[in-house]
Formats: sequence, structure tokens, C-alpha cells
Amino acid sequence: MMVVRRRWFHSPWEFRESALFTALALSAGFIIQYAASGYGIAIPHLPFNAIALLLFAFVVITLGMAFRNSAVVKWVGGIPLGLCLIFAIALLSLIGGVVPQQAIAKNSLPALLGLNQIFSSWPFAFAVLLFLGNLGISLSWKLIPFKLQNLQFIFFHAGFWIALSCAIIGSSDLQRLVVPINVGKANNLGYTMESDTPQHLPFSIFLHDFALEEYPPQLLLYDPHSDKLLMDKSQAILEVRKGTTGTWNGVDVLVLDYLPFALPGKDGVPQPADRSTGIPFAKVRINSDATQRESWISTGSPLIKPDAAQLNGLYLIMVPGTPKSFRSAVTIQDEKGHETMANLEVNHPVSFNGWKLYQMGYDEKAGRWSKLSLIEVIHDPWLPAVYLGFFMIMAGNILFFWNGIKRTEAGK
Repeated sequence: MMVVRRRWFHSPWEFRESALFTALALSAGFIIQYAASGYGIAIPHLPFNAIALLLFAFVVITLGMAFRNSAVVKWVGGIPLGLCLIFAIALLSLIGGVVPQQAIAKNSLPALLGLNQIFSSWPFAFAVLLFLGNLGISLSWKLIPFKLQNLQFIFFHAGFWIALSCAIIGSSDLQRLVVPINVGKANNLGYTMESDTPQHLPFSIFLHDFALEEYPPQLLLYDPHSDKLLMDKSQAILEVRKGTTGTWNGVDVLVLDYLPFALPGKDGVPQPADRSTGIPFAKVRINSDATQRESWISTGSPLIKPDAAQLNGLYLIMVPGTPKSFRSAVTIQDEKGHETMANLEVNHPVSFNGWKLYQMGYDEKAGRWSKLSLIEVIHDPWLPAVYLGFFMIMAGNILFFWNGIKRTEAGK
């Protein structure tokens, strides 16, 4: 029996035509990118991007329903082209994950091809638009005439279409700014990571107080000749507590006493002090070469020099512990006088008028005495639409498993 192979571009088109078309679309995108000297797509802001997305959705749905019997439209909305476009988007996303997405020399080949800004490049735009067209046309065939058994397909594919399109076209409206504020002052100016030009916010943030909690300080050896901290890889980092012991190069150290908040007394012996002014002190006993001595060491602060103990040309020092948590007590007020008080902590954002406020950082040199707090503010008006898409995808998956369970029970 002789097998007759289907010739290229004979209806119906399948995977090889779809793969060739996808490759040509990507090639055209890279050619346009190169001809534009590396400049990619500039996505418009609201409301123009929303209008453009609605018009695109209307054209795609209308095209799918009006020409559903056309061989070309069937191919455009078919599975072979959809899978090829998914592969293209995955490949471009892989490039975006491997190639640093940052500014590079403008005349370099990666910059001219847009590899350093792949997600705003022409080839990525072509791949996404064609995939949204493919997905929208296939969705239109299930919408009209509506059948209940198509509900799972509609939820999943419509949710995917909404989440993907809104996440990409809404990226131009995403605002991510850093607001530096000093204690006792307010600020309504934010800065991006790429620019020093301030941007006005529709609200101001007043910083009442900044508080930082640290883990216990640590004992380390410091070599003044090499200006390095010496750490024995076989020994864990020692947190300073009463009774802590350690050994370095035959020198035994025992922490006799530990004061988490203290200040030097008149006789040089540290005395307990208030948390806001005190620093950690530890009284250590050092045994070395049949000699024994005791000494007070401290971490120091921006106003107080640290105390250290000598160990055969080295210094036993106590370094501040790593930050455990930090927060900012703030009052947020908009231009109409509406205000709210909040404590901003890491991973505990506060919402205000559609903005998310996050505790981001502080003056690390000052440590817990920092009077500066860095607040990150984020505004993404398209986020509810993206969430709607994800919820629809979840609903489609639930219906998929539910229908599978019913079919299994019916087959028993």
C-alpha cells in the first residue's frame, strides 16, 4: 500500500505550516527590531491601552464567529498553530531569563535585536498577539452557540486570555517607587530604580518612628593586618549569650555576663541602659597559654566606639546581630485629607487608595539607630483583571476534575 504524503500548504494546514509561520513571524519581529535600532514596543497608558485591548478582543471574536467555516480561520484558531506559538513564547521567555534584562551598549548585536528587553520587543509582541488571536478565535467557537458542556473550556481559555493580555498590556501602568522618609518628616515623592527624577504621589507618608529588632550579636576574630574577619569553617558562628564558649587557635573564650542594652559607667564598667540608647556589652574570660584574663567587649554604635579584646595580635570582637524584623509607624494622607495610620513591616503590606505600601529598607550603616526608612509603593490598576483571569482558570480546572469524577462514577 502506497502512502501519499500531504504536500506543503495543502489544506488542511498542520504543524509544519504552523511552525514555518511562527518562525517567519519571529524573524519579521527581529528584523523590525533591528531596523528600529533596538527600540521595542511602547505600550500606551490608560485609557488607550484598555480601548486597544477591547477593540482587539472584539475583532478576534467577530472574526472567529463570522468566518468559522473558513479554512484559514480554522487554521489560525487551531491547535497546531497554538502549540507552535506557545513554544515561541516559551523560547523568548527563556532568552529573557538567561540574558540580563538591563541597559547595554546600544550598538551591540544583543541590544539591536532587543535581547536585553525581550518582553517589550517586536518578536515577543508578534508572538503574544498571534497567540491571543489563536486563543480568542478558538474561544469564540465555544461561546456561540453556548453549551453547558463547554463551560470548563470557556472558563479556562477565557481566564488565560484575560490574565495574559491584561498582565502584558497593563505593564505600562504599573508604578513601583521607593519613598525615602526621615523620622518626624513627611514625603510625597517617589523614585524609580532607574532614575533619580522624583515622581509626585497622590498621597504623603509621615514617619513617626522606625524600630529594628536584631538577633543576638556574634563573636568573631578580626585580623587588623589583613583587615578581615577570621572564621573557622568547622565552627558555627557564636551568638553572644551568658555561658557561650568558643575556641580559636588554642584560645578559649567564655562569656561570663551579657548586657543587651548598656552604657559605659564612670568606672568603665557598663551599666544597664534604655533600649533606645544602650548597646550590647559582654564580659568575656580568655584562657591562653596558661594565662587568664577578663575583659568587656561591645558592638559600639554610631556615637560609641566598639570595645575589643586582644588575642595574640588578633582582636576578639562582637558584631551586631543580623536584623530580625523592622517596621515603620506611619500616617498616610491623600490630597483630600483622608488618612490612615499603619505599621509597615516586611511582607506585611498596607493598602491605601489602590496602592500597596511595603517596608523595604533603612540606613544599614546606622542599624537600629536609623532615622531613615525606605518605603516601596506599588500601584497596578490591572491587577484585579489579572486575578480575575487566574480565578477563571481555577474554576475551569475545578470543572475539569469534577467532570472527570462524574465520568469515572458513571463508568462503574
